Amino acid sequence: MNDWDDIRYFLAVARNGNVTSAAKALDVNHSTVSRRIRALEEKHGVRLFERIHSGYEMTDAGSDIFDLALELELRNSQISRQLFGLDNRLQGKINLTMPHDILEFCLIDEIAEFRKKQPDILLNLSVAQGLKNMAAREADVAIRLTNAPPDYLIGKKITSLQHGIYAQKSAKLSGEVPIVVWNGEDELPLWAKTHFPDAKIVLQINDLFSMYCAVKAGIGIARMPCYLPDAYANKEVGRLDLSMPSSDWGVWVLSHVDLKNTARIRYCREFLIDKLTCKKALFEGEESTYLDG
Repeated sequence: MNDWDDIRYFLAVARNGNVTSAAKALDVNHSTVSRRIRALEEKHGVRLFERIHSGYEMTDAGSDIFDLALELELRNSQISRQLFGLDNRLQGKINLTMPHDILEFCLIDEIAEFRKKQPDILLNLSVAQGLKNMAAREADVAIRLTNAPPDYLIGKKITSLQHGIYAQKSAKLSGEVPIVVWNGEDELPLWAKTHFPDAKIVLQINDLFSMYCAVKAGIGIARMPCYLPDAYANKEVGRLDLSMPSSDWGVWVLSHVDLKNTARIRYCREFLIDKLTCKKALFEGEESTYLDG
């Protein structure tokens, strides 16, 4: 019989296609992954992966057990969540995830307050790009900017997001206006077509704070959710007095439904809801400093 770790290592390699990425996902050494896969294959006398130039590729035997391994992973996660859901202690670890700009500009002081109030709770905070798998307990509590959270999560929508077009004070606002957009936006976005039809894309970027820095440096103007530039409050950057449609995206505090009765998860969720509710005006764009459009 295989223990869960055998299956965990198998799935990590199958998903990532190479040992290096699997080791990173599992937070172990490269050699540990290789050794565990080799031991699993030797234990059953079957090759689960072919070693190819680009990494590891599942054999027919590996493909045959892949779906079963996924079922075991799901069952293991369910057991873990149900046991965790019965924990009534205000102590232990909470895996918390949120966008780094919300942490840095909206909640870092509140996180310090949380630590003082609950010194026996350890926050394991992730602010990396990409969503954490809350079904697999990669995160217990999440602050997400979304228009539709998954059905298996519970929580509260704090408020809707308001966007604005932000510019440096000396920015060019007529003719071929330079604009900063998100990665993948190869054509003028609707906001630019509406207000700056002759605009030119000069920079594509994948991070909100980096987009703000580009605006502050005078590279171009950009459409951003109001909370970051307004929280940063640099006098050289302001919001143009231009009409912007309401966003269907909101600020949510979420956790898995199986963890609704876990004491420390409930406390953390309610603490974050309270602190973010106090900042509704920031997310709704009511604290903007306007430039003349």
